[in-house]
Amino acid sequence: MALVNPLANLLRPKTLSDYAGQCHLLGDAGVLAPLIKNKQLPSMILWGPPGCGKTSLAHVIAEETQIPMHFLSAINSGVKDIKQIGDANQQGLLSESSLVFVDEIHRFNKSQQDALLPYVEAGNIILIGATTENPAFSINKALLSRMRVFTLEKLDEDALLELLLKALNKTGMLPSGVSLNEVMQQASINAMLDVSKGDARRLLTTLEVIIASIQIENPKVNNNDQISAITPELIYKVAGERIANYAKGGDEYYDLLSAFHKSIRGSSVDGGLFWFARLLQVNSDIVPICRRLLAIASEDIGNADPRALEICLNAWDIYHRVGQAEGERAVAQAIVYCALAAKSNAVYNAFKQAVKAAKNYADEPVPLHLRNAPTALAKAAGHGEGYKYAHNFEGAYVPNYDYLPDAVGRPRFYQASDRGLEKQLSAKINYLQERDEWEASQKEGNT
Repeated sequence: MALVNPLANLLRPKTLSDYAGQCHLLGDAGVLAPLIKNKQLPSMILWGPPGCGKTSLAHVIAEETQIPMHFLSAINSGVKDIKQIGDANQQGLLSESSLVFVDEIHRFNKSQQDALLPYVEAGNIILIGATTENPAFSINKALLSRMRVFTLEKLDEDALLELLLKALNKTGMLPSGVSLNEVMQQASINAMLDVSKGDARRLLTTLEVIIASIQIENPKVNNNDQISAITPELIYKVAGERIANYAKGGDEYYDLLSAFHKSIRGSSVDGGLFWFARLLQVNSDIVPICRRLLAIASEDIGNADPRALEICLNAWDIYHRVGQAEGERAVAQAIVYCALAAKSNAVYNAFKQAVKAAKNYADEPVPLHLRNAPTALAKAAGHGEGYKYAHNFEGAYVPNYDYLPDAVGRPRFYQASDRGLEKQLSAKINYLQERDEWEASQKEGNT
């Protein structure tokens, strides 16, 4: 059977009972279902991954409520289109409760989003925006504060199987009332679920190509034989190489970076290399990866192994000198080194505490003995008076000498770990503290 319309359009649900998945929103305990049934719709953002049913849900909302809906595309529509619909509602030319659906609303720029704001605020339109990007980052705060965010999830196996069954019924390949397991190998069912990865559109597109392939190979094959011809080998052949659908600037991309960072922090070589390879699948730009590596070297390794910074910088430099193929291996080498390096976040913690203290004591003046004294006037004002030159003392250290304002005290921001080079730094800190204590005890003895 030749498909006139794409399966995604043929199977587009019109009622809540036809809709597959998102039970946390549309099930018995779901928060969105009663709002739809009672026509108490707020302006909303439908946030979820590709193929999870955002557009289909918008169609269901329009059908269930029988409220006129205007569809805008963030790619093709502009401020003029928004104002045309909004002004018509304001003037009473359209239903007072018109729905406006904006697909990929995250692609609207600030001026386009601002154009929506007065109509949403006045209740002239009920805005439904669909996005794959985190609304907190992609939607203007003023607009977002006037909308409810409903998070949609990847479709689970039950929802995908329901769609597969409906699709096979629609194409005539599976008679109504016959279960999927009766006519289709379990291995083939599993393969369809595997290549779909929770994406309904990918499931249906794959099935369309499979049907076309079977019909091209044998145009006279009957429906039952068509289903038996859907083998795991054919499914994977049609699906092709799996390409991650993560956008460079999207949440999923930063989730990959987060997994990459946390794996190396946790000393997982395999995890670091795996997420590195996944990042390269999504985007060949090495810059964000190398930047993150340098952050790891500073934040999570620090002075436990200062060579990590040098190795990461060298890997980045090598990448640009020898090209992508050889350069990626150099970055992988740095990843392995960082994963197995001694870990310490002592510098990270020390700097955070120092920044906090600097904010808390932002008005404290520099002590006189630490001030610059380039002129006679500055010297007369006491600048630099009493300063002790460290190199004139044993070990280039002046015991119990103050380098901070009195109000700050001696907070000990840096607490070295007992790992890697920081073992030696910790020993040095202990030595300096012993010098302080000995000096203090000598002064007490003299008094």
